[in-house]
Amino acid sequence: MARVKRGFKRRRRHNRLLKLASGFRERRRTAYRRAVENVHRALRFAYVHRRQNKRNYRRLWIARINAACRMNDTKYSDLIHALNQAGAIIDRKVLADIAVHDPEGFTRIVQTTLSGS
Repeated sequence: MARVKRGFKRRRRHNRLLKLASGFRERRRTAYRRAVENVHRALRFAYVHRRQNKRNYRRLWIARINAACRMNDTKYSDLIHALNQAGAIIDRKVLADIAVHDPEGFTRIVQTTLSGS
């Protein structure tokens, strides 16, 4: 049976993975076996943290909306409940942006939604 040396296919596969490890330090970027371990680990963390990032931003938006609500003598939960009752389609990202960059507009939103409910 003929011997298979794999040739350029192995080199192409190794180079593709080593390119992903190019930002690592020392043998983690040069030794293939170490690079495999660390690239797989990094990809796993990237997957998890993409989802964590969404959670963290939602927490930030809620904190900003709550702070703006407190300045208008109301609670976050009361505002969200009033918005849902009014059928307003405005998400927390936009609401937080309004609260930070346009406090007067946020005050008008709070007054109209809470007076309408």
